[in-house]
Amino acid sequence: MTAPFTRRIAMTLAAAVLTATAAQADFPERTITMVIPFAAGGSTDLVGRVVAERMGRELGQQIVVQNVGGGGGSLGAAQVAEADPDGYTILMGTVATHALNPLILKQKPYDPVADFAPVSLLVVVPNVLAVNPELPVNTVQELIDLAKTDPLAYASSGNGTPLHLSGELFKSMAGIEMTHIPYRGSGPALTDVLGNQVPVIFDNLPSASGHINSGKLRALGVTTAERAPSFPDVPTIAETLPGYETYTWNALFAPAGTPPETIELLNAAAKVAMADPAVIDRMGTFSATIIASTPEELGAHVQAEMTKWEPVVQEADVSLD
Repeated sequence: MTAPFTRRIAMTLAAAVLTATAAQADFPERTITMVIPFAAGGSTDLVGRVVAERMGRELGQQIVVQNVGGGGGSLGAAQVAEADPDGYTILMGTVATHALNPLILKQKPYDPVADFAPVSLLVVVPNVLAVNPELPVNTVQELIDLAKTDPLAYASSGNGTPLHLSGELFKSMAGIEMTHIPYRGSGPALTDVLGNQVPVIFDNLPSASGHINSGKLRALGVTTAERAPSFPDVPTIAETLPGYETYTWNALFAPAGTPPETIELLNAAAKVAMADPAVIDRMGTFSATIIASTPEELGAHVQAEMTKWEPVVQEADVSLD
């Protein structure tokens, strides 16, 4: 997450307005579908539903959410890539759909650059490194020291996910070995860590936050460059490993070939939505930082994310059919 992104919130978003031209006046004439490429209940789904409702009010047409899970987000992304480029089918994309899947999947169902028109990077969401409280560590450094003498395992929501690779980046930078235990989602991973079958987990902060607040998990560090406002007492991993930074992000994409005027209208509606105080408050409950970028900034962000993750994927030797 770069500094210009994090500074561009209050004044820029408050000034965002819809500026439809005569050529755009007939869009949208009907319901828009927002594809969420994961199952209901995850952080992408939670963010997407809030954004869809507020953007729909701004555009004067309902935006319905369609959950298309599978393939680490690739099935839903491919569906949007193949949709008519008319603005009526949009994607809530993530680091998985637009940075990791293209690097990991042996069969490429879509091109993250050529097959999509960027609309707006909306939010970034921290991940968190947490442990079962029975593990005798209270800091990131203590975990590193223990891992150097006592083999440990860590859980994540599956092979090739942003959380898996957050763990691999951590291992590489810390110079330690930990065995990765993949699960079919954060829910079962958390269950085993809470039961102390696996002592360590990398998870999205929103899904882990309740267990952290209850004391059932001990948060050692958040993965973003800055501390999470919802957990200001939890340090960043970068405070121990300078330069470490990962996060989950959510962004809007349309199929390639969508008219620039339609992209402009969708972008403006997204900015208005993200400036809404109710949306800002709701995103705060997800520990999400609002970005609301231009299409050009989102395009550059996707390229930078692929560049960042490529050596991590290669070192971890991750590939999926």
